[in-house]
Order: sequence, then C-alpha cells, then structure tokens
Amino acid sequence: MMMTFDSSTDQLIALAIAEDLGTGDITTNSVIPEEDKISGQYIAREEGVVCGLGVLLRVFAIIDPLVVILPIVKDGQRVVPDQVLARISGPARSILSGERVSLNFLQHLSGIATKTARIAESVEGTGVRILDTRKTIPGLRWLEKYAVRTGGGTNHRMNLSDGILIKNNHIKAVGRITKAIEQARLNAPPTLKTEVEVENLEQVQEALNAGADIILLDNMNLDTMRQAVKLINGRAVTEASGNMEQKNLADVAKTGVDMISIGGLTHSVKALDISLRIV
Repeated sequence: MMMTFDSSTDQLIALAIAEDLGTGDITTNSVIPEEDKISGQYIAREEGVVCGLGVLLRVFAIIDPLVVILPIVKDGQRVVPDQVLARISGPARSILSGERVSLNFLQHLSGIATKTARIAESVEGTGVRILDTRKTIPGLRWLEKYAVRTGGGTNHRMNLSDGILIKNNHIKAVGRITKAIEQARLNAPPTLKTEVEVENLEQVQEALNAGADIILLDNMNLDTMRQAVKLINGRAVTEASGNMEQKNLADVAKTGVDMISIGGLTHSVKALDISLRIV
C-alpha cells in the first residue's frame, strides 16, 4: 500500500517536529560536531504489521533533505523481532534530532495496523468487514485511518460530511427515528445513504419501516443481534458496534451482521515496539 501526502499532512508532520525541537536540540548540538555523519537502522522489536514508512521519509525530508532513508520493507508487511525496516544515513545532528518524531509516527501507525490485522484475521472467511470510527487522536485521523486500511480494515466516515449517521442523541433531539430519517431525506443530498443507530428490536423495526439503508446495532447481546439480523432479512446493511473488543468477534460475525465497527482500533492502541539503532 502506498501513502500519498498533501499539504495538510506535511503541516502536521512539521508541527510535530517543531513541538519536539523547540528552539533546538541542545543535547545533540552541544555533543555532536556539525560535520559528523552517521548511519543507522530502524528495527522491529516485536512481531507486527508495519505502517508509516512514508511518514518516516517525510519527517527527514522536512528536517534535512541530506538525510537518506532506504526502506527495506513496505507498509502492510508483517515483520518479526530484530527485522530491519529501513536504513538511514546522513548528517548526525539531523538524524538524532528527528529520531523521536519519526519513531512516534512509525510506532503508533504500526500499532494500529497490527491491531487491525489481528482483529480482521479473527473474522476471516465470514465476509464481515472490520470498520474504524471517528474516535481518533485529533489531527491524526487521516494517518490513523490509513493505518487501519493498511492492516486490512475498512474506513467508516472520515468526517461528519461523509455520510448520514443518525445516532441516539439525534433521535432524542427530534423525538423519533421515523422523523429523523424523514428530515435527513428532506434536507441532505439524495446520493447519501442513511444509517441509523438502534438499541432494541422495536427500533430496528421502526428504522426498517422508515427506509434506513444501514442499521447500526448498538450494544446488543448476541441473541438480540441474531434476531435483529433475521428481522432485517437483507433489507438494510447491518453494522454491529459498542464494546466489540469485549466480545468474541467470531461469534458476532456468526450472527450474520455485515460489518463490525471498533473505536479501539485507533483511540487506545498500543504502539508497536520499534527502535532506531545507530551502527
């Protein structure tokens, strides 16, 4: 998978660099002579799925174009402990000053890709798609959702303008599911599908009667979920959501739902252990 960049991503990376450098890397600049050159390797310390090599390249393109990065693996590739991910060489000061920012991005995105791949494998062969949510670190959504795709997941809405998702608070604000769907059909672009969050079988039936395109089954137990899927009977796409990581996802998939969305893919993921070793 290839990562593409726009100006907003470069601005994000530049902001991270400025945040870390402050007025300058006083340790490196006082210890390392300006003319020194070094080389090193980015190494995986645990098994996982790599993601963020494109960001690694951009970090050092912004810090110092004289730094040379040679990726050894590709985003989406599975790696094992002690495997070399990329080689780096160039001005010592630039490499040492960019070490932490580059690792922060690489570790975090690889952690998301690794977790997504593990979860996707747990439902492999069922036809169920694993979706992310908007529960992302502010400013990092585009990169985090790229990491989900790299791990074999599917992106839900990128932002609030991407689709209609009528949630519980929308329903409470207008009174009923039927009215909420009617308002959406009246005021939103007709090309957008309408998704509705429901919590019980009565709401499932109301959403069906109102013509929902996608029905999100929120925090239902497996038995209720099975009944909901049977009631819907293919008349709408089904999505299971709500504390999904606390459930056996293979069992959730067996209920017949089409998609499972998991906020934990991005909002509380463990970083993959990666280090930069100067050689």
